[in-house]
Amino acid sequence: MTRPAPIRKPRARSQARIDSILDAARTLLAAEGVASLSIYSVAERAEIPPSSVYHFFASVPALLEGLTADVHAAFRACLQEPIDHDALRDWRDLSRLVEQRMLDIYDEDAAARQLILAQHGLTEVTQADRQHDLELGDLMHTLFDHHFELPRLPMDVDVFALAMELGDRVYARSVQQHGQITPRMAEEGMRVFDAYLGLYLPPYLPKRALSA
Repeated sequence: MTRPAPIRKPRARSQARIDSILDAARTLLAAEGVASLSIYSVAERAEIPPSSVYHFFASVPALLEGLTADVHAAFRACLQEPIDHDALRDWRDLSRLVEQRMLDIYDEDAAARQLILAQHGLTEVTQADRQHDLELGDLMHTLFDHHFELPRLPMDVDVFALAMELGDRVYARSVQQHGQITPRMAEEGMRVFDAYLGLYLPPYLPKRALSA
């Protein structure tokens, strides 16, 4: 049987070029929004020929998909940061902790707000965001299951992914109205997140006994 060809990672030089392109796009996106982004403006900002941008990203939607993956990598990393198990009184403590970490990313990264929370109407970006949300939902499910004994959850609904999407709807409204996630709307988003999870998680869940 013929084995599939292994997926090759970009060489260091290529990855450095990709990083510089994404950094330039991130800066422009934060300053001017999606509508003003172009391959040529990114190339000018990165101080490279447009052909170099096209080599890695064939279009603006492809570039934005790359940025969306970059943002979600930060979200995945925040779910993998250490958590003080002993400090968790119930599952809501854990939900507040992870939601606050995600809010911190939105607060520090204007490009993340533009891509995920602003109204840009780009189907490719929206689809990429939803796919990444499913991956984040799986990670969050694993995280909650690591700390608490979860009940049986439905197989036909991605409960944790949907909870994040619902919270994001609240954050998106704040960004559209105020240009940022205000403290009041941050609290409302976390309440929506908890309320939806509370449809499937009872008020009290036994904590797991984790070895030191």
